[in-house]
Amino acid sequence: MSEKMPNDNFKDKAKNWDKNSNTNTKTVGGAILEKIALNSDMELLDFGTGTGLLGFEIALHVKKVYGVDTSFSMLEELKAKNTPELSIEALHQDIIALPLDRNFDGLISSMTLHHIENLDSFFSTIYKNIEDGGFIAIADLELEDGSFHSDNSGVFHFGFDTTKLCNIVKSCGFKDIECVEVNRIKKPHKEYGVFLLTATK
Repeated sequence: MSEKMPNDNFKDKAKNWDKNSNTNTKTVGGAILEKIALNSDMELLDFGTGTGLLGFEIALHVKKVYGVDTSFSMLEELKAKNTPELSIEALHQDIIALPLDRNFDGLISSMTLHHIENLDSFFSTIYKNIEDGGFIAIADLELEDGSFHSDNSGVFHFGFDTTKLCNIVKSCGFKDIECVEVNRIKKPHKEYGVFLLTATK
């Protein structure tokens, strides 16, 4: 599997990741909880889980969260936070190049989609990993000018035109597609919108 992995662009960021990303993730987690009826029988996939910030928020409300990421460094930080009472099962895998062989009741994700080059491949792949009647809840940036990241290595999209994105999601088989702004990230030089896209299979 290792030969299929892209470079670990987050190796130098993993240790301090939680200090910089926690506020937005809590807001996204709250928006997901408001939108999706979660229950204690559900098993979810947290795509681009990183250090598990979103996954741990949601894990309190479901049976199990599996966190997948291509960054070994971020997953090491996640595993260090696991406890017997609350844990995420870490999966070090590129699920587009090497799809998972099991299904989930839903997929959650925060601020990862802009790192995915081929959106059609991504949504077609995860469609196969979602149970019938299951959901996706994906948060990411609205269109921006490329200034959000100080380093755009590994960034394939400067945010998203949500109408175009919803059309891609629809073309891959999902239905009940909605996209709403759920947060504004304020930086010294600019403010950036964050949307939550939800859909069902």
